[in-house]
Amino acid sequence: YNFLQVRLQVQNVEKPLYRGTFHCFQSIIKQESAFGLYKGIGSPMMGLTFINALVFGVQGNTLRALGKDTPLNQFLAGSAAGAIQCIICCPMELAKTRMQLQGTGEYKLKTKNYKNSLDCLIKIYRKEGLRGINRGMVSTFIRETPSFGFYFLTYDCMTRYLGCEAEDSYVIPKLLFSGGMSGIVSWLSTYPMDVIKSRLQADGVRGVTQYNGILDCIQKSYHEEGWKVFTRGLTSTLLRAFPVNAATFATVTVFLMYMRSEDNLRECEPGPVIQQPSSL
Repeated sequence: YNFLQVRLQVQNVEKPLYRGTFHCFQSIIKQESAFGLYKGIGSPMMGLTFINALVFGVQGNTLRALGKDTPLNQFLAGSAAGAIQCIICCPMELAKTRMQLQGTGEYKLKTKNYKNSLDCLIKIYRKEGLRGINRGMVSTFIRETPSFGFYFLTYDCMTRYLGCEAEDSYVIPKLLFSGGMSGIVSWLSTYPMDVIKSRLQADGVRGVTQYNGILDCIQKSYHEEGWKVFTRGLTSTLLRAFPVNAATFATVTVFLMYMRSEDNLRECEPGPVIQQPSSL
């Protein structure tokens, strides 16, 4: 779905290749085979583990540093996590975008600029330096900072409202629903900036540079395509957002519940020298 999202976001409005999400899916399979849907998958696979570890680690530590578990602090902690993970997220998404646009509409690539995601980043660095590797960093930062704030705020509000407790027999479905809704709210909150980010990172792929920056990209995109350009690819994004984030949040929460219960059991066990009272 992320692949479809990028293709829809950056296609030429004067000569559009795809009419919508389903048509894009059909066209890619027909023109580039089913394997075409997995272009650029190496980049997320390399960075996803580090990003999730960084995001949940920063969010948890920031929340503890802020002292109180309030909705505002949940938003601030999430925003801090979103801002810091841009260091990994931006180059990763740049490589993914470039790989996904390579050989558009070709069953067998006639010109293969990049062998894989790592090769893509190396070639961009050799040609453009660190600035090239971090293309779209500002737009990524603007997107990710509030997006992750809403991400964790929504999850916190949803789990409180649904009463997600460890002893609840329906805790897993509740966590899955809360995580899925968090992903949807997160994407909806900053989706227009994601379109701009994708266009900036894809700019110059075919040798022609169209945009001078974020504002120029916004102005030109709106002038040429109207306000609908900022929702392009939203359907495929939301279809992916719910199951992915449902699984992510539920897995992390259940793991933390398990670890905390294990820690409590260890504290209750008799020590090697001083035996703790049974009431503990």
